[in-house]
Amino acid sequence: MSRRALHPLGHLVLARIRMFYRQPEAVFWTYGFPLVMITALGLAFREEPKTTILVDVVGPQAEAFQTRLAKDSRFKVVRPAESDWKKRLQSGKTNLVVETGASPTEPPQFWDEPRRADSLFAREAVENVLLHELVPERPAIAEKHLDEVGSRYIDFLLPGMIGMNLMGGGMWGIGFVVVDMRVRKLLKRLLATPMRRSDFLLSVMLARLIFTLFDMIFLITFGYLAFGVRCSGSLLELSLVMAIGGTSFAGIGLLVASRAQTIDAISGLMNLIMLPMWIASGVFFSAERFPEVFQPIVQALPLTCLNNALRGVMLDGDSIVTQWRPLLALVAWGVVSFTVSLRIFRWK
Repeated sequence: MSRRALHPLGHLVLARIRMFYRQPEAVFWTYGFPLVMITALGLAFREEPKTTILVDVVGPQAEAFQTRLAKDSRFKVVRPAESDWKKRLQSGKTNLVVETGASPTEPPQFWDEPRRADSLFAREAVENVLLHELVPERPAIAEKHLDEVGSRYIDFLLPGMIGMNLMGGGMWGIGFVVVDMRVRKLLKRLLATPMRRSDFLLSVMLARLIFTLFDMIFLITFGYLAFGVRCSGSLLELSLVMAIGGTSFAGIGLLVASRAQTIDAISGLMNLIMLPMWIASGVFFSAERFPEVFQPIVQALPLTCLNNALRGVMLDGDSIVTQWRPLLALVAWGVVSFTVSLRIFRWK
């Protein structure tokens, strides 16, 4: 197809793509920064080796009690000075302190930190060892550990990062660009051309969607190669979910930029809209952690809908039919936002 035969919308999209790749800093923030962030978080929350239980033993029978616990490889037993064990427990250098009695028959005292889960776990583990010594014939309980796809934190994190980048690409990548063009009087010049307004707005959205989808492919490939994150569902359906999410946030970004007159104004509006979703929409932790009274609001947020659909396809192997509720909500957000922005968009 010749350039002359290409639809005006196509020319506008190509122009936006060329402008984007002439800005190295924009390329880095779109493609490089998400990789840096997912690498840092993936390393910080990587799988830990087998848990070691730190126990301090003090008192007259400390040596004998240390010998009893040393039979279990889970325990790392330390015999600190009598004046140090409280500080060690407070600072987290040990999980539990066992204060032994004056004689072997006197029961020990346990000192734990009830606000720390590892301290309570250590107390339970030591109690089980002592109980097994008292009742050696009790049946052993078999332990099985879940090690399936999607059970690690990085498996939970990657879909949230994809959703967050789709939101950032749609909001900042469109809202900021449009307002910048308005400030530099470029929109006023475009208004004097025979270009249709809807073609311009669609070109900004489509160009940004192309950049963002390439970014998502980058992230998914990197997550698989670096951390072994797999997609349990269909890659085609996952791509469709990302396209719907990217289009929805592109419409929201366009709506926010429709009336903003300065860079400061659009920056404030973007942060006002995005910050609650960063916190509440389940990017770094589950949105279910919020109280039940807030759940209707949390679940209605567009980023929550997108993250739920992404995790449903990637982790649970769901189809888009199963995830129709969050996807329908995303479509509604996008259609309403784009329709309103067409009506209220200010060119001057």
